[in-house]
Amino acid sequence: MKFARIDQSPMARWWWTVDRWSLAAIGMLIGFGVVLSLAASPAVAERIGYDGLHFVRRHLAMLPLALGVMFVVSLQPPRTIRRIAVIGFMIGLALLSLTFVVGAEIKGARRWINLPGLSLQPSEFVKPTFAVVAAWLFAEQKLRPGFPGNLISIALILAVSGMLIKQPDIGMALVVAIVWFAQFFMAGLRLYWCPRRARGARGRLSLSAACQDPGRSFPRPVGR
Repeated sequence: MKFARIDQSPMARWWWTVDRWSLAAIGMLIGFGVVLSLAASPAVAERIGYDGLHFVRRHLAMLPLALGVMFVVSLQPPRTIRRIAVIGFMIGLALLSLTFVVGAEIKGARRWINLPGLSLQPSEFVKPTFAVVAAWLFAEQKLRPGFPGNLISIALILAVSGMLIKQPDIGMALVVAIVWFAQFFMAGLRLYWCPRRARGARGRLSLSAACQDPGRSFPRPVGR
């Protein structure tokens, strides 16, 4: 794919501004997913009465749609991305709560909602949208110190993790929590202070103050 630097078409601007490393990593993940589907799904498909490539075909059929959605979203400005993430997170959170009411129970866990022609796992929509929403909340607190972005983010991670653990889906809860902690650390929280400052009521109050202004409670060095 070649575009001139003076080309101002949407495709050219996308190509010159996209993160190539992230794009390559996504391509590798897609390739690994196809290989794993080819390796692991035939035995499962045959055990439940389908032909061996049933799940592989479904995987490959959804792949162009997923790539198209990813490309369209990547063309949007940051403001639109935030709006999409907030709306998607709210819908995903509502669907996640519905799994406890109408979710299909599979091996003791309620993670899926059965719809005509497909099954939906709401946590897969919550995971990426929450990462964008949490990053926006952390950034907003930096830009507007009076905005309680960290506290709102903490309340959201507790709600999401609580619902995922209740399903139970411990693996997904760990993934979401690890990504959130990494974002919080990059936003200014020093994780090695958490065990010390969280002991007792005084520690919890100190941690709450740190969430409001990590730089004030936990002074940073000039350089990392």
